Amino acid sequence: MARSNRNKPAGQALEINLSEEDGIRHLHFGTPWVQGSMDLANPDALVHEYIRRMMAWLLFADPDTVPDLQAMQLGLGAGSLTRFCHRVLKMRTAVVELSPAVIAVCQSHFKLPATGPRLQILNADAAEVVKLPQWQGQVDALQVDLYDHEAAAPVLDDAQFYAQCRALLTDAGCLTVNLFGRTASFDQSLDRIAQAFGPQAVWAFRPTLEGNAVVLAQRTSRRPSPEEFRLRAGHIQSRWGLPAAQWLRRLQPIHNP
Repeated sequence: MARSNRNKPAGQALEINLSEEDGIRHLHFGTPWVQGSMDLANPDALVHEYIRRMMAWLLFADPDTVPDLQAMQLGLGAGSLTRFCHRVLKMRTAVVELSPAVIAVCQSHFKLPATGPRLQILNADAAEVVKLPQWQGQVDALQVDLYDHEAAAPVLDDAQFYAQCRALLTDAGCLTVNLFGRTASFDQSLDRIAQAFGPQAVWAFRPTLEGNAVVLAQRTSRRPSPEEFRLRAGHIQSRWGLPAAQWLRRLQPIHNP
């Protein structure tokens, strides 16, 4: 999970903790909840299954065009998605994180790359960034993982927010969002995403064992043929090492025409 501290009382500092186990470094915000992780031997690897599923938008993209695309993450967490999009996929990448302390710890302990022509690190409120005209229609892969320090429910989770996310996307762009939390209602969140994108444009994974349910929504609904899906999954798996063949068994549209 990544986070936003919008719900923390004014003036209360975010507590940041690190732990390590079996060669994996974890990020915490003052609780046992893991907000992100990094494999110390392979920093660009995606450690958690739900994080790998956040890359399922690749099933809807031409692999040869991926380095020309724009990614954006709302919520930095331990920087896994940012590192992968920027360093492995070679995409133009922007990440939005409210806490300067989280950005600093990712730079010092999680190998977050320095800003440059292909990477923007925005210390800003995601709720405000999604409204900015300069980003509208510019993002090909929008990855949303915004949780408070207690990981109870998504911080931004209403139909208006998801409509603003849709406005950021290019015509062929996709949103992936992690839905997790002790008090969150998956069905209610899914309904809000469907309101913003249209039910025919929304796909959902079965939850992971840890309870993370990743939802994918397309700016423009399109359904590749089973053969096209298989070919693309094979390419993703061989080129970038992601378990795309498994995605095909677990990712389903929520609406069948």
